Amino acid sequence: MADRFAMARGETPGEAQVTGQWQEEVERNARRMKNFAELLLHPKEPVVGPTPRQVVYRKNKSILYRYESDRKYRTPVLFVPNLGISRPYIFDLLPKGSFVEYMTGKGFDFYLLDWGVFGPEDNTLTLEDTVARILPRMVRKVLESSGAPELSVIGYCMGGPLAACFIATHPEVRVKNFVNMAGPFDFASAGLFGQWLDRKYFDVDKFVDTLGEIPADLVRVGFKLLKPTMDLTTGLNLWWNLWSDDYVEGFRALNKWANDYVAFPGEFFRQWAKEFYQENRMIRGELRIDGSAVRLAEIRCPVFVVGAKEDYIAPPACVRALIDAVGSTDKEYVELPGGHISLIAGRGAAIHCWPKVSGWLGARS
Repeated sequence: MADRFAMARGETPGEAQVTGQWQEEVERNARRMKNFAELLLHPKEPVVGPTPRQVVYRKNKSILYRYESDRKYRTPVLFVPNLGISRPYIFDLLPKGSFVEYMTGKGFDFYLLDWGVFGPEDNTLTLEDTVARILPRMVRKVLESSGAPELSVIGYCMGGPLAACFIATHPEVRVKNFVNMAGPFDFASAGLFGQWLDRKYFDVDKFVDTLGEIPADLVRVGFKLLKPTMDLTTGLNLWWNLWSDDYVEGFRALNKWANDYVAFPGEFFRQWAKEFYQENRMIRGELRIDGSAVRLAEIRCPVFVVGAKEDYIAPPACVRALIDAVGSTDKEYVELPGGHISLIAGRGAAIHCWPKVSGWLGARS
């Protein structure tokens, strides 16, 4: 067909191809200008968290959500995200761009723990509060509301080691499966964050005693400094794809999340920096929570660990260490393309990560 039009215009097929590409680029530039004007002059607040859900339980600032699904599998799934730093709606960002939507679409009875947005009033929150009080309460509510005798747990980022600490110290809870997604375990391989928080350079006690909480703005600066050129790269990618309405919609939502940081409670940060980053107690078997030793070898349920090749927040070696530490016989590690965020959100996650997690869990649920 293109050859016929080329002949009608007196063009060769090669010239027609160049003309077609030029016309396409003109149209894209027109759409770029239109979308740029809308972003600049009529900014819209993106709608995030589209998957229907209900509040199962609320205690202080922590909320347990249960998402609607066909519930093909009897074993419910509790998703434990990072505490502080960022908001959990990244896991349910947009329709067709949501880990939660994907998992519920596969028939999982999916629960998510939202730790909440912290303020100065939460500075006394500790590791013991999260692992020995909040998580047991949330697990109990999952089992009560689902009517199931056991559950699977997925931990992402910091939620991975927090969930592992809970599983290791609560053998009475029947955890059927544990999935760790980009959760750090061997902090000797923790990358640039590990170097910054090294006790030779960073006095965490003085830091917390002076500031109290770790403010959201300071958290933002820390993550921006990990990759200073990220904002420039994001801007260039936006311009290149500004002609695409779908890309712009995704950019709005992701940009909202990327600038929506959450403060760290002071005492929790003291423990996190000192006992995990500086002393690496968990992987060494030296961590204690509420008087109980955290022995990762006590985790004997099936374990699936997912690392990201380009993760500079929780490098693959830091994540993979869980495999050698647990006592499970059914255990598997996969290392996928992408970084810390693109492992769980975005087009790459939908292709590489989500199907592997759902497939692994589905076969054991």
